[in-house]
Amino acid sequence: MIKNPITTSIFDLFKIGPGPSSSHTIGPMKASYDFLKELNALSASQVNASMQIRIHLYGSLSATGKGHGTDRAVIAGLLGWTPEACDPVLFSNLLKDITEQYPVKVHEIEIPISAESIVFEKVKYDSPYANTMVLKLIQDDIVVLQHEYYSVGGGFIYRKGQKISASTATPQYPYTNMKELKSLLQSHNLTLSELMYANEIALTGVTRKEIDKKLDAILDFMHKAVKRGLKDKRMLPGTIKLRRKAPLLYEKAKKLALTSDSFLIFLNAYCLAASEENAAGNIVVTAPTSGASGVIPGITYLLKNHFHYSPNEMREGMLAAAAVGFLVKHNASISGAEMGCMGEIGSASAMAAAMLTYCATKSIHAMESAAEIAIEHHLGMTCDPIGGYVQIPCIERNAMGAVKAYNAFLLATAGDSSLQKISLDSVIKVMKATGKDMSKKYKETSEAGLALSATEC
Repeated sequence: MIKNPITTSIFDLFKIGPGPSSSHTIGPMKASYDFLKELNALSASQVNASMQIRIHLYGSLSATGKGHGTDRAVIAGLLGWTPEACDPVLFSNLLKDITEQYPVKVHEIEIPISAESIVFEKVKYDSPYANTMVLKLIQDDIVVLQHEYYSVGGGFIYRKGQKISASTATPQYPYTNMKELKSLLQSHNLTLSELMYANEIALTGVTRKEIDKKLDAILDFMHKAVKRGLKDKRMLPGTIKLRRKAPLLYEKAKKLALTSDSFLIFLNAYCLAASEENAAGNIVVTAPTSGASGVIPGITYLLKNHFHYSPNEMREGMLAAAAVGFLVKHNASISGAEMGCMGEIGSASAMAAAMLTYCATKSIHAMESAAEIAIEHHLGMTCDPIGGYVQIPCIERNAMGAVKAYNAFLLATAGDSSLQKISLDSVIKVMKATGKDMSKKYKETSEAGLALSATEC
C-alpha cells in the first residue's frame, strides 16, 4: 500500500489564470474567494455593514506582493472573481485609484474594502509556509471570523487545518516517486500515457475524451499567449519600463529562417512571447507556475509548428510533463518562495525535457534522464526579481529554461539512458535540500541578487 500517493489532477497543475505570479496572484485570489464563501456560510444575523475585512500578507507575499499584483488578486477574489474566468483588463484596473472602495457582498449586505484593507506585514510570522495570508472579519476590534491561508506555488493553496479542493478519490495506480512509477508501468505492462489517463479518470471521474478536450484547450490557451506576445510591442507595466523583446526576435528569426541559428531564435521568441504576456498580467497557463509559463508553451509551439507533431503526440507530451511536475511538487516544491527559481524554471525545464523526450522516444528511462539533467543544471538558481516584478530576470529565464530542456533531451537520447548515474528521485531530493539551505533573501523577496541592481535599470 502506497502511503500518501500523488493525487494532483493534471488540470490543477496546468491552470488558466492572469499573470504575473501563480503563488502571488492566482493563489491569493483563490484564498480570498474561499474566504468569501466562508463569509457567506455565516448566518445573515452574524453580518452587518459596519464590519470590516482585513487582509494581512506575510513572507514574500508582503515583500514583493505589490509588484506581483497580490493586492489586486485579494480584492478580485473577495469580489467573487476566479482565476480562470477573470477578465485581465478589469483585473489590471483594480486599485489604480487607491482610494476606491469595492463592495464585498455577504448575503444581502455589502462590506466595503479598499487598499487600506490590505496590510503588507514586515514582521516575521510563525508559519509552516513561506507565503502566508490571514483574512479576518472584524466587528469593533473583535474578530468574528479568521482563516489562515498558504500559497504554496503554482496557484495551489492550503487553508490552516484543511487542504482546499483536496481530492478524496484515489488514483488507480498510486505512486510517490519515479521508482514506483516505473515499477507500475512494468508490472502492469502500461505506457506512461495509459497510466496517466487511468489515474486522472479515477481522481476526477471524467472520461478520456474529456481529458483530451481539456488538454487541447490548455495547449490552445498556451499557444494563444505565444501568438499575442509575438505581436504585442507595448511596454510592460511597472516602474522598470521594460520593452518587450519577443516581436523583434520573431522578426529576426523569420529573416534568418534558412540559417542554423533560426531554430534557437524561434524557440527563444516563443518562450519570451508567452512570458511577456504573463508579465503584462494577461491570461496564461501555469506550467507549473505563472513565473515559468513561457517554457512549455514555447516548446509545445515549436513541436506543433516546426516538428508538426499530431494532436495525440502533443497530448502524450503534456502527460509526460505532468508526471514530472507531480513528482517535483510532491517531493520538493514548485514554489519560488521555497525553492528559489529552480522550483519554477527548473521544474518547467524538467517537464519540458520530459515532454520532448517522451514524444520522440516513448521511453520512460530516457524521459527520466532528460528530466534529471534539466533539474541538475538549475540547482541553486535564485529567485531575485528586480522591483518585485516578474520581468528581470524572469522573462529571459523562461527562454534559457527551454533551451536547457532541449539540450537535456539531446544529452539523454545521445546514448544509453540506463547508464545515467543520477536518478530523478535523487536529484529531486537534492533540490529540496538545496531549497531548504538557500537564504530566504534569494527566494522571491527581492532582497538580494539581481534585485539589488534595480537602480541600474
